[in-house]
Amino acid sequence: MPVIILLIIAAVVFLPQWWVKRVLAKYRKPDDRYQGTGGELARHLLDKLGLESVGVEQTDSGGDHYDPDARAVRLSPEHYGGASLTAVTVAAHEVGHAIQHADGYRPLLWRTRLVKAMQRFQRFGMILLVLAPIIMLALRLPRAGLVLLAMAVASLASGVIVHLVTLPTEFDASFRRALPLLNKGGYLKREDRWAARRILTAAAFTYVAGALIGVVNFWWWMRILGR
Repeated sequence: MPVIILLIIAAVVFLPQWWVKRVLAKYRKPDDRYQGTGGELARHLLDKLGLESVGVEQTDSGGDHYDPDARAVRLSPEHYGGASLTAVTVAAHEVGHAIQHADGYRPLLWRTRLVKAMQRFQRFGMILLVLAPIIMLALRLPRAGLVLLAMAVASLASGVIVHLVTLPTEFDASFRRALPLLNKGGYLKREDRWAARRILTAAAFTYVAGALIGVVNFWWWMRILGR
């Protein structure tokens, strides 16, 4: 494959991921820009909206997210305990998901069900990836092994579907829920509003980066199968 094509693929896959990390890191300093931390703002917003039953927790794994099963907003240490612009904006974004859940926002409910189904499917796919070569060699059934391998690759592709389905939910949480809350409530410094929009865009585009990496993985496996 020509080097230029490899470079284009690498740029398409990794530039969004690099941009997301750069934006979030840029506005983590200074860490004391606001009086309250991200965790405190999340708790305040939830209580103000009548969502006292939704928890706010610090997490060391899984990144910032809202867990609809546990009904909890989970924030990474730098966003839970930090008072940077990134911290308070990301916290508001995750609160946006809690609001979606409380409102019965269908795309969020569909995504939750889809993620659970795809996680099981992907675990099954990883088992198939291990079994396919063994079946091909031990039982001398190349076709059966290829079928299993194709099913395993399909399970990997399912992750791309999850990421793409997630996008509308993320943009809704950012721009229909979090941003109005921050602006109307006066939680943002006026000069930070534009930067907050960038952070909220980055929060949503995390899934774009994930989808692109999934596409490349799928393409790589399809090339192997096609040989």
